[in-house]
Amino acid sequence: MPEASFPVAVASAVPVVTAPGEIDITNAAGLRAALLEAAAHGNSTLVVDMAQTQFCDSAGLNVLVRAHHRAQASGGELLLVTCAAAVLRIFAVTGIDHLIPRFPNLEQALTRTPAVTADLAECCSPMRSRQQR
Repeated sequence: MPEASFPVAVASAVPVVTAPGEIDITNAAGLRAALLEAAAHGNSTLVVDMAQTQFCDSAGLNVLVRAHHRAQASGGELLLVTCAAAVLRIFAVTGIDHLIPRFPNLEQALTRTPAVTADLAECCSPMRSRQQR
């Protein structure tokens, strides 16, 4: 598996770290390094764009929780963009969904529009959302 990269960009004056399809023990250190780099941009609020991420193991979760605590300690916050059912499930099982704000897309994260469960369900599975109506 090729090494995953975590590009850091700035959007609306907020550092955004883009995550690859998988975050696991093999690349969690890269995520940590990217988050530290993003924090160096001077804004204590960071966004991790996990829109393409389909898998995140405990090593990735650990990095996200630690980054959340670092951001809070400096008066900011960590915001997550995620829509993959598997990632949302692990966030729910571990309680991270109640700890770190998450959004169905980058635009909502940058404007800090809270994600509601229905928005995330529709984002992840339009068919399931329609069936529930």
